[in-house]
Amino acid sequence: MHSVAPLSASAAARERLRWRLALGGMMAAMLIFGANFVVSRHAVLNGLTSHDLLALRFATAGFILLPTFLSAGGLKDCGGVGWSRGLTLAVMSGLPMSWLLLTGLTYAPAAHGAVIGPGTVTVIGIIGGVVLFGTALNRQLFLGIGAVLVGLVCLGIAGTTHTNPTILLGDLCFLGVGLVWGGYPLVIQLWRVDALKATAIVSVLSMVYLPLYFLFFFRGFDVAPWWVIVAHSINQGVLNIIVGLWIWSWATRVLGPAVVGRFPPTIPVIGTLLGIPVLGEIPTGLQVAGIALIIAGLFVASWRRSARAAIESHQGEVPADADGETEPKREP
Repeated sequence: MHSVAPLSASAAARERLRWRLALGGMMAAMLIFGANFVVSRHAVLNGLTSHDLLALRFATAGFILLPTFLSAGGLKDCGGVGWSRGLTLAVMSGLPMSWLLLTGLTYAPAAHGAVIGPGTVTVIGIIGGVVLFGTALNRQLFLGIGAVLVGLVCLGIAGTTHTNPTILLGDLCFLGVGLVWGGYPLVIQLWRVDALKATAIVSVLSMVYLPLYFLFFFRGFDVAPWWVIVAHSINQGVLNIIVGLWIWSWATRVLGPAVVGRFPPTIPVIGTLLGIPVLGEIPTGLQVAGIALIIAGLFVASWRRSARAAIESHQGEVPADADGETEPKREP
């Protein structure tokens, strides 16, 4: 443990404020992500396609964040992180992940997407925390992950026995979302990439989809009222990419992966509950069991003491972010 001088009162107050803002921001991000499953499912059931939503998502976010991308290094160095890292970020949280998500929502209920994707993300985050950051394995983690896996099996069985066989295809897409997206907060933490820069890189590189959309999938601008297109542009590009992804990236560096990992379990709760009144999606008994197991498993597995709390109780100092710098012990 490095020895450090005590923080001044003003510096300690700023750090407490930053910590609280990160907590509040993660709550807002979870609400955005949870509601997006319902909003996007509603869109594809009412005239828009997954291709339309993908184009709206990355056209909006990409053009807004293009100046940030160019000022950070542009095409020469892929926004300042290098092309290998930039492409990795774009795959994990850009076009491939979004395509799987929106395609899944054309086949399966929103509640399935809100449960399977975040559930897999949390499991990947726990495994990654053990491998990359030395998170200790314990009975709580094993029980939580086991419950999530059993819940996923329940949803898979429900999908195969449902009258609509395409539900299983949608569930597989959601599983792919979790497998791809789960590594994003881990590499953000590992590479210490600036939150806004990471979001700009993901958004701008994903604009590669726009020429393909206009060549093969564009159906004209009159497929929906203009206000519907604007509303979904804001939801997809501004809320889910710029705001939600930026908050997640920034909060990961402020709070650390252990604390951030506690938030994704709220996504399935939000998505499942909203899907009932908005979409009329009433889950079957087996689906309810699977959803309940996954949500319970996520909370059990992710609600553990963070490195900050553990060090605080034993050493009297805590890391100031996840970058190894320390600060004196303080009250929560």
